[in-house]
Formats: sequence, structure tokens, C-alpha cells
Amino acid sequence: MVIPSNSAEPLTILGVFAHPDDEGFGSGGTLAMLVDKGHRVSLICATNGDVGEISDPALATPENLGQVRQQEMRDAMKVTGVKDVRFLGYRDSGMDGTPDNDNPNSLYQAPPATVVGQIDVVLAELEPDVIITHDHTGGYGHPDHITVYRHTTAAIEARYNGDGLHPTLYYVCFPRSNFQRMWKEMRDAGVKPPFGSEDAEVMGTPDDEVTTIKDVANYLETKKESLNHHRTQIATNGPFAKLPEKFINEIMSTEYYYLVQPNGGPKQRDILAEIG
Repeated sequence: MVIPSNSAEPLTILGVFAHPDDEGFGSGGTLAMLVDKGHRVSLICATNGDVGEISDPALATPENLGQVRQQEMRDAMKVTGVKDVRFLGYRDSGMDGTPDNDNPNSLYQAPPATVVGQIDVVLAELEPDVIITHDHTGGYGHPDHITVYRHTTAAIEARYNGDGLHPTLYYVCFPRSNFQRMWKEMRDAGVKPPFGSEDAEVMGTPDDEVTTIKDVANYLETKKESLNHHRTQIATNGPFAKLPEKFINEIMSTEYYYLVQPNGGPKQRDILAEIG
């Protein structure tokens, strides 16, 4: 597809993420910026987040958590300004190595061709200029993040194979150095880092893979307000809540991407770097 050289021309942006709230942490400021600049933004969320946290029993039960998290994402995206949010409806696969990986309704167990086909239907409908999704690390190795990365990439390659008119594809990056900084802050405060691993040396995207750095400080408050709608996932006594607010604001004010260059056809422009 031909991406207009005039930055004032509205673009169609598609974000593909694994769980409700994934859209916010790594790209929430970018999404808010894109909406603010007049671009059309749609989101696919592959799972309902069924096995996520329940920060307060008054908010949800294990039985209805998926429904609650879907609504949390819709409410969050109202703040961001995204009106088109689509759910593929798969069950959250849980963290790597847990029994939830084996649930037959989980994204992890879904036939790849089925998921790729579902994403392809949206590609055909929207004909996006820019696609944003997880990277190969899954941020912190979550199997659903990695699955969405693989299936989204496969859907794009299948639809645009041999076609030089290729959407601009970005992978959301969580730089390894940021994990190292956060983990050090936590340890210095006597807080155990999350995700079942304290080894920040292997977590996140290697810094040298990052191609695009977005300053989203102007959209920090929108990003934070949007994320606050994911109430079931906000642990007020969790490890991130114990980090200094100034430090958290600094981390959240910058977002990172890897711009994928197609094997054939013209080199992709760094659209996100140009918009701002």
C-alpha cells in the first residue's frame, strides 16, 4: 500500500495485542498521539485476559474476569480515543509453564491457521497503513505475546507476500536496560521484582534492536488515565506501585519500537518517527 508522504493525510493504524492493558503499557502514548493527530486507529485484542490478576474481589471473579477485562479495555480506549476495539475471544494462556498453557480454549492452543485467518480478515477490511504488535521477546516472555507476534507477522507476510506495497510494521519493544533500571530500583527498595524472575539480563528487547524512540511525555496523563481503567490489574501494593512516581513517569514517557523492513520492495519510512 502507498503511504502518503504528506503527514497531514490520515493513516489507518492497526494495533494487535494479546490482552486487555497490553495496548497501554508499551504504546499507549503513541496511540493517544495518533488519535490526536487525526489518524484512524483500530485494535485487535486476541484474548479476554481471563487468568490475569484480580486486584480487588469486588471488581471481578475468576468466572467473569474475561468479561470485566473486555469492558475495562473499552473504557480505557474511550480515554485514548480509540473507538474500534475487536476481541478474538481466546482464553488467556497464562504465564509460560503454567497449566493454563494447556487449556484447549487458550490462544496458545489455537490452530495457527485459524488465528492468522482471523487477523487476515481485519487486514482485508481495514487495509492498514501501519501495524503495531508485540515483538519476539513478548516483553517478559509471555506466551500469548509471542503467539500474537508470530501470528500477526505470518498474516502480514501471507497477505502481502511479493507485494511491494507492504504496511509499515512495528514491534513494540521493552528495552532490556529499562528492565534492569526498574529491577535495580525495586531491589534497592527491598522489593522483589515480578514475573517470577529477577534476572533482568535476559528480559526484554536487546537495546540495539530498537529503531524508533517516541517521546510521549505530552500524552503521559492520557496514557496513565487510560491504564487506570484496567482496575482489576492494578495492585496498589504491587512492586511497580512501590517505585517512585517520578521514576515511573520517566519510564512511561518514552516508547520504543522496532521498524520491520520487508525482504522485498522499497524500504519502509519510519512513519512513527515522522509523526509528532
